[in-house]
Amino acid sequence: MDIWTAEKILLLSFLMKGVLCRDFSISLPEKIEALSGSCVIINCTFEIRETFDKNLTENATGCWHKDGTEKIVFNSSMSSQNSIIKGNITGILQKKDCTSIFYDIRSNYSGTYYFRIEGEGGLKWTYSEAHVLIDVIESPPKPTVKLYVVQDQEEVLEGSSVSLHCSAETLCSSPPPTLTWSSTPRIPLSESSRQQELISDLNFTAAHSHHRVTFTCTITYQILDKNKTAQDNITLHVQYAPKISPSSSCNGTDVTECFCEVDGNPSPELEWHLSGRPVTNSSDTFISEERLRSTVLRSSITLHQSLTHTSLQCVGNNTRGTARKLFQLYPFPTKRGQHLLPILIGVAVGVFLMMMLCIIIYCARRKNSRSLPTKQEDTIGIIMTDKDIQQEGESESVYANNVMLSPAEAATLNRQESLHYASIDFKNIKPESEEIRGVSSLTTDYAVICYSGKVRKTKGSVGGDQPNSNVSALKSQKD
Repeated sequence: MDIWTAEKILLLSFLMKGVLCRDFSISLPEKIEALSGSCVIINCTFEIRETFDKNLTENATGCWHKDGTEKIVFNSSMSSQNSIIKGNITGILQKKDCTSIFYDIRSNYSGTYYFRIEGEGGLKWTYSEAHVLIDVIESPPKPTVKLYVVQDQEEVLEGSSVSLHCSAETLCSSPPPTLTWSSTPRIPLSESSRQQELISDLNFTAAHSHHRVTFTCTITYQILDKNKTAQDNITLHVQYAPKISPSSSCNGTDVTECFCEVDGNPSPELEWHLSGRPVTNSSDTFISEERLRSTVLRSSITLHQSLTHTSLQCVGNNTRGTARKLFQLYPFPTKRGQHLLPILIGVAVGVFLMMMLCIIIYCARRKNSRSLPTKQEDTIGIIMTDKDIQQEGESESVYANNVMLSPAEAATLNRQESLHYASIDFKNIKPESEEIRGVSSLTTDYAVICYSGKVRKTKGSVGGDQPNSNVSALKSQKD
């Protein structure tokens, strides 16, 4: 038999001895943290000497000793009310599972605990070679928050995906603890939680508004009538291209002064461009800068009057990009909109003068129309029959174009007009029975009137009978 065969036989004998000669042993965690007022779970498995296997029945009892003394603080065979510590053995002792749970943990429960098994016959054994340390704490342990980014960068880029991971050690609690997210300054959050593992992930797209925002993960335990919490947080740093504030503007007083405010991370640089070219301090321009925050820069420029006809541009730069804003400049000393004022004043004055002129012309014409007699009113006489004179309200009046004037007025009027026309209604005049006569005796005209196909003769104020045919007119004798 060679040496290798001897070693194999010796190793096999030792293995067979370990299987056939099984002895008492136990598996326990070294240390468990328990939150005061909550519960604690002790994971436990044990072994017994093989000769006692038949004594480990369903009536076996499990006990827990504290601090190496013989004093039993928990006995599974006793009512939980009679034990110093309230609890249960949730494992099945017959299957060598001694997992236990203690309730209503108090501060004085901190210490080392040993397990003892008792069965039928002579099966009684305390596993003094191994114990578990229970540490009772007043506040829950802090969760852990981690930022998952590419290449372990401390800063993330605007527009990139961000994942914050929060995890916490699970302590016994009923109801189980919860994880929640919050931020300072406050922003809307959408989280994804796996409460079974007590893990919560916060995922979002980074924006410049997230820069220097502190994200906090909070674990909450509900213990009796109050909550116990613990927190962990992380402050996010976001890199973003410059952004020019909308409040950047120009003011024109004795000189033109413009200011520009730019925000960016890394901290941006700011330039002024006049007519497309960078400008610096000179006799015509004065530039000053002020850093408001680590990411915000404010610059102002003062321009001489002669430079206000050109274009002015504010340019912000950093490693993430460039931002520009164009300012509209107006000639000194006018401000935006003031160059329209003279035009508006001129239009208003013109409209006012036109209105006054129209009013004067209207009033003059109206006055003249009232002072001069109308031809129709001054030259209309009335010719009526005898019957019409007697029955004024029953028949229609007959009007002729005779002039009812004084001799002097008639002479003046005759020099101006030699012929007058009139329309006369003869429907109520009967032949051979009625005479047509003028009301006024102050007439210098004569008329020949024809109706019903016959000629009637009328007398004028001057001269005798004047026959005529088919004539309806008044003619002046002055000719």
